[in-house]
Amino acid sequence: MRTLNLGILAHVDAGKTSLTERLLYAAGVIDQIGRVDDGSTQTDSLALERQRGITIKSAVVSFIVDDITINLIDTPGHPDFIAEVERVLSVLDGAVLVISAVEGVQAQTRVLLRTLQRLRIPTLIFVNKIDRAGAQYEQTLESIAEKLTPAVIPMGSTSNLGTRTAGVTPFGQSDAPFTAALADVLADHNDAFLAAYIAGETGISYRQLTSELAIQTGNASIHPVYFGSAITGAGVAALTAGITELLPAARGESHGLVSGTVFKVDRGPAGEKVAYVRIFTGTIRTRDRIPFGSGNEGKVTAIRVFDRGAAAPRSSATAGQIAQLWGLGDIQIGDPIGRSQTTSEQHYFAPPTLETVVVPTDPADRGRLRITLAQLAEQDPLINLRQDDIRQELYVSLYGEVQKEVIQETLATEYDIDVSFRETTTICVERPAGVGAAVEFNRKDSNPFLATVGLCIEPGPINSGIGFRLASDVLGTMPLAFFKAVEDTITETLQQGMYGWQVIDCIVTVTHTGYSPRQSHAHQGFSKSMSSTGADFRGLTPLVLMAALKAAGTIVYEPMHRFHLEIPADTLGPILPALARLRAVPQIPTMRGSAYLIDGDIPAARVYELQQQLSGLTRGEGVFESAFDHYQPVDDEIPSRPRTDQNPLNRKEYLLHVERRV
Repeated sequence: MRTLNLGILAHVDAGKTSLTERLLYAAGVIDQIGRVDDGSTQTDSLALERQRGITIKSAVVSFIVDDITINLIDTPGHPDFIAEVERVLSVLDGAVLVISAVEGVQAQTRVLLRTLQRLRIPTLIFVNKIDRAGAQYEQTLESIAEKLTPAVIPMGSTSNLGTRTAGVTPFGQSDAPFTAALADVLADHNDAFLAAYIAGETGISYRQLTSELAIQTGNASIHPVYFGSAITGAGVAALTAGITELLPAARGESHGLVSGTVFKVDRGPAGEKVAYVRIFTGTIRTRDRIPFGSGNEGKVTAIRVFDRGAAAPRSSATAGQIAQLWGLGDIQIGDPIGRSQTTSEQHYFAPPTLETVVVPTDPADRGRLRITLAQLAEQDPLINLRQDDIRQELYVSLYGEVQKEVIQETLATEYDIDVSFRETTTICVERPAGVGAAVEFNRKDSNPFLATVGLCIEPGPINSGIGFRLASDVLGTMPLAFFKAVEDTITETLQQGMYGWQVIDCIVTVTHTGYSPRQSHAHQGFSKSMSSTGADFRGLTPLVLMAALKAAGTIVYEPMHRFHLEIPADTLGPILPALARLRAVPQIPTMRGSAYLIDGDIPAARVYELQQQLSGLTRGEGVFESAFDHYQPVDDEIPSRPRTDQNPLNRKEYLLHVERRV
């Protein structure tokens, strides 16, 4: 039996979870369709999800159609939980992007399809809610072609739009306009097909058309569009047929080396870690010892595989399947299992651009709060928990205010910890302004560490992260473990630059090395006071790196959002000054009917203010969309962030803390 790992993605409230329920019902997995509003759906299992009526955590359910096992992954639609979607993308064979026939293409819809296309994930589009008042067919197709991609083909017609009797009639071989439109779309993306189409005297057969449609859908060149209603079930049978016929099943050899990736981590009833793993190749069995992450290894104590709804106990899991694994205590989201499928960590969406301090109402809960937030960060690494030991404060990263509310409610309802938050601030970044170098030598000057470290830091390409290099003359000059200590410490230290922000897009080159070989006093064992250890390199590297960074200088960048505004024409007058006050840079407005469309850039720190003001400025008729786009140098007062490390910029303070710790 084949396996298809399918993602359901959409803007919030487009109907993802309702579609999941309908698909499970149609496959016979459930005998009653749950409702999001009632909190009775299969995939929204968290109490908070049921209470709010939104998906917060991705969830996996399974059903069988013909000879295909479909692992369906329901993902959050709210932008504040985009990190959940990011992690799911790495395990998908295909996707269904859900769009509302009433609201049409929305902000998150654009972000999602751009990412799906960039990753070449085969995607079907399902236009939901044709039974709702205001549902549109032609206008929705035009909006998809204009705002998402022209490479689409509608797979059926609709009737009685906007009523409970709304229906869908799939196109077929006898629909000449459909076959002609399909041939045109396919010819646009395959020159060989175009040549055969032009040269064919008898025309291309319908079987050839559908075969080419499957090929081009499978390589993500085009996106078939299905209309329907998850509530009434209209059009869902046609969508199910499209899923099984047009999306490619999982590939992977069940024999040989194991490879997979962890896309979700939960906690079991006893607090144990449960890893959700997509297996690409090989087979994992209970009691197997498997490598994961960076040099870790663990013994699998239990396995569950998704089958006909929930996860069922199994003795093994094989290529193509999604499994829950127990026993891997140190595992984290994003860890490769066995042989890695990727050469470097990839982030498909923007990092969080907001940050806040979490404060326990009862100071006695501070320790418990830190442990709990660390567990939540395991499930959502982009929370990026930062602890300031000096000020005894805990920072978390955020995508928006809704995420903050969810964290607050989760802590209160699931862990009985009441918290408040300080004012939300923007997360900036730093990039080196130039080239800087520094070196400290073993047993010379005021260096208290038995190590020589020389580093040069310079700007790297945009979005390149942190590059680590060794100068040619330092290769092989000391044990590999010492080089590893230097590299790991560089990554850790660059979390805070000259102004306290993470340093990105730079290249660090090791220019000098040196160490004291293992020595001992007469008739005694190994002496740390005479021999270099990894701790010496971990202690010295921050001093050298920050000295080099100080010589290079840094530029602070703030996150910028790309925005799209649609406003009534007569409100343009008050809108433009408001955008100027918020440091937004709009492009020239364009007229569409009785509305103005405005695109532009706005600092992430000002997005919430604009959202708050928009209703009053436009009589409640303005529509605002925004998403992170790029970083821009701060052109006024440079913001700084309090340091949470031992401050290697202050040598005396740093050495005092390090020596005390030692």
